Amino acid sequence: MRLSTRRLFFLILMLVLFFLTAREVTDPDFWWHLRAGQYIFETRSIPHADIFSFTFTGREWVTHEWLSEALIYVIFKWLGWAGLVTAFALIVTTAFGISYRRCERNGAHPFVSWAAVLLGAIATAPVWGVRPQMFSLLLASIFLAVLMTCMRREAGRVVWLLPPLMLLWVNLHGGYVLGLVLITIALFGIALDGLIEKRPRREVLKRVAPLAFVLAACVLVVPLNPNGLRLFTYPFETLFSPVMQEHIEEWFSPNFHQTRFIALAVLMFATFAALALSPKRLRLSELLMLCATAYAVLRSGRHLPIFAFAAVPLLAEHATLWVKNQDWSLSFFAPERPASKQQTGLRFAVLLLALIVSMMNVRHVVARQAVAEEKNFPARAVEFIGAQNLPDPIFNWYDWGGYLIWKLYPERRVYIDGRADVYGDAFMEEFLRASKGQGDWREPLRRYGIRTVIVKPDSPLADLLMKEEGWSKAFEDSQAVVLVKQ
Repeated sequence: MRLSTRRLFFLILMLVLFFLTAREVTDPDFWWHLRAGQYIFETRSIPHADIFSFTFTGREWVTHEWLSEALIYVIFKWLGWAGLVTAFALIVTTAFGISYRRCERNGAHPFVSWAAVLLGAIATAPVWGVRPQMFSLLLASIFLAVLMTCMRREAGRVVWLLPPLMLLWVNLHGGYVLGLVLITIALFGIALDGLIEKRPRREVLKRVAPLAFVLAACVLVVPLNPNGLRLFTYPFETLFSPVMQEHIEEWFSPNFHQTRFIALAVLMFATFAALALSPKRLRLSELLMLCATAYAVLRSGRHLPIFAFAAVPLLAEHATLWVKNQDWSLSFFAPERPASKQQTGLRFAVLLLALIVSMMNVRHVVARQAVAEEKNFPARAVEFIGAQNLPDPIFNWYDWGGYLIWKLYPERRVYIDGRADVYGDAFMEEFLRASKGQGDWREPLRRYGIRTVIVKPDSPLADLLMKEEGWSKAFEDSQAVVLVKQ
C-alpha cells in the first residue's frame, strides 16, 4: 500500500484538528445539560417544565436539546471524560473533513485546501467545546456541502438526505433553523442564477423544484419532536431576546480587538481577496450564500462555523486558480512521483506518531479536567456548602447555576442558571441589578427568602452584603465567596 504525500497531508490535518479540538470542559452550560441528560436517561421522560430552580419551578421549559443531552450523559456514564472529549473532538474534525472534501471536489490543490481548512478551523475555535451546538456545527457542514453542490449542478438524490437530517437536527439543537435558512438561500440563489444567466424557465424549474420539495419536507418534520409545534417559535424568542443579545457573550458580534477573532478576520480578507484575484467568476448563488453567512457571523460570534464552511471551499478553489496563473506554479501542480517502500514506511511512521500524540493529548486533557473545573467553577465553595449544610434558598451567580445543578440537585435547587429562556428578560434584568448592587437590590433577596449567597469575590453584591447587618462571610477563595444570613 502506497501512502502519497497528499493523502498523508490530509490524514495529518485531521489529526491536527482532532488535537486542537480536544479540550477541557469549561462551558458553564455543560453541567445542566449533563444533569438534564441524566434525568432523561433515568426517568425515560423529557421534562417540559422547570425542575432545576426554586424561582421558576413548573414554568415552561422547552427542552429543545434533549437528544444531545441524553447522548452527552450516556457517553459520560459509559466512557467518562475521555469519551466526551474524544466524541466531540471527532464531531468537529468530521465537519472540517467534509469541508476538505468539498475543496477537493471543487478542484482545489490539496496543499491549498489543507491551509484553507486549517485557517477555517482556527477561526471557529472560540465556539468549540463539549456542548450541543457542536451537533449544529456538523449538520451545518453537511447541509452546506449538499446545497453548494446543488448550486453548481442539478440536485441529485443526495439532496433527499436533508429531511431525515433535519429530523435529527431538530431534536439535537435549536440551531436547526439555520438549516431551513440555508436551504431558502440556496433556493433563491439558484433561481437568481437562472435569471441572470437567462436560462430557459423549464431548466430553472427543474433545478429549483427538488430543493423546494426538500424545504417543504424539512419544515414538515420540524414538529416531530417532544415539543411539537412549539419549536417553530422558540428559536426566534431566543434570537430577539434583548437581554440574551446584550448580556450573553456568544451572541455578541466578534470583537476583533481580541486575539481569538484574528483568524476570522484573516479568513474573511483571504476569501474575498482570492475571489477578487481569481480568473473565475463566482456564481451569484454562491456569493449570496457567502454574504449571508458573513452577515450572520458579524452579527453573532456563535455563527462562526456557518461562515467558515461557506468560505473555506471557495477560498481553496479560487486561491488555487490564482496560483495556476502564476509563472512559478508549474512545479506546484506537477504530478507526484510514486513513493518508494522506504518513503511509504517513513510516512506511516509519521502518521502513527501523530495518532499517538493525539491520543496522549486526550489523556492529558482528561488529567487536567479537575484543574480546569476548579479554575472555572466554584468547586471548593460548592463542596463547602454541602459539607456545612448551609441553609437554602441559595442566590448564585448566573454562570455557576449549571454547576450547582450538577453538584447539588435534587437536594437543592438554584436561583438562576444558563437557561435564560426559562427565566425571561424581566427576571434576568432583575438578577443583573441585584448582582451589581443597583436599585433596590435587597428586594429579590427578601422576596425569595435568600439565606445563602455564592458569587464572585469581586462582586458588588458581596461587598454590600459584607456591610449588611445579619450577613457574614462563611467561605472565600480565589473563585467564590459564600455569605450566609444569620
